[in-house]
Amino acid sequence: MPKLTLAEAFGAVRNPLAFIADRWTPDPRTVRRAALAALVMSVVIVVTGGAVRLTSSGLGCPTWPKCTDQSLTATSEMGIHGAIEFSNRMLTYVLCAAVGWAIIAARSAKPWRRSVTRLGWAQFWVVMGNAVLGGIVVLVGLNPYTVAAHFLLSTALITVAVLTWQRVREGDETPRPLVGKAVVQLTSLLVVAAGALIAIGTVVSGAGRHAGDSSEVERIPVDWSMIAQLHADFAWVVVALTAALWFVLKAVDAPAGPLHRARDLFLILMGQGVIGYVQYFTHTPEILVGLHMFGASLVWIGVMRVLLSLRERPFTGAGIPAQSEDTALTAV
Repeated sequence: MPKLTLAEAFGAVRNPLAFIADRWTPDPRTVRRAALAALVMSVVIVVTGGAVRLTSSGLGCPTWPKCTDQSLTATSEMGIHGAIEFSNRMLTYVLCAAVGWAIIAARSAKPWRRSVTRLGWAQFWVVMGNAVLGGIVVLVGLNPYTVAAHFLLSTALITVAVLTWQRVREGDETPRPLVGKAVVQLTSLLVVAAGALIAIGTVVSGAGRHAGDSSEVERIPVDWSMIAQLHADFAWVVVALTAALWFVLKAVDAPAGPLHRARDLFLILMGQGVIGYVQYFTHTPEILVGLHMFGASLVWIGVMRVLLSLRERPFTGAGIPAQSEDTALTAV
């Protein structure tokens, strides 16, 4: 193992990312896998967060950042609910590790692409913000509005993770559209409708029977059947827009990328719709609600992939040259 000079050691402490980048050049596949790992973990944290709620473990650790006033971790006396809640908190560190790996890999890639590194840091700060919001959720006794905000911020994390995964697989040229303006506008309408669908879904959850704890927890004061029907109506709007986009792309002889992404989204929506209706008519059993939350993440990923498939950014072979540690420190 090579010895470090005093100057190198000082540089490593001052800017560890630049220090690592000077000594490691990851394979492009490594960078892509790091970005994909961050995306996968952003979905996993949504699913495990749903498991916390669906097993009535939302207050398994009744305080934050410690599990109890006396213990940092869950104790045996807290039972399964404490173990589930504490395990979900620990998975946040796994998520941070995945995001950190993506940042390090992006910063160490040659040539260095500052836009990709910034997206990695954006993921990090969203994770930090959601961790704090998660603590607030516990401290306010699972207030449904904060729980909804917690889920929406997780969706924002998925959004940035998808953008990062896309950017590591394309170049830095100015985006070139692959379809006409009308198709882009139709897709933008689809994105807005899908965003509204997910937001309404958080209200359905906040007004429903799964409060996240076995004790009485405040619910959003709306009629559950009415808001569930509105959610279903928006789901059909999203399905209709997706089908329309798919047919339009076929009609204009669009490239394979947008066509395949629209087809994938349509299939995801069909599966999500089946789960949604079955859970509605079977009085929202926990397992189906959990699958529906997982499906919501897949729907949003599918929508983002459709949007990003409408343009291309080829590689040029040129990038940002390696910088000195001083300038790199200010850049990241």
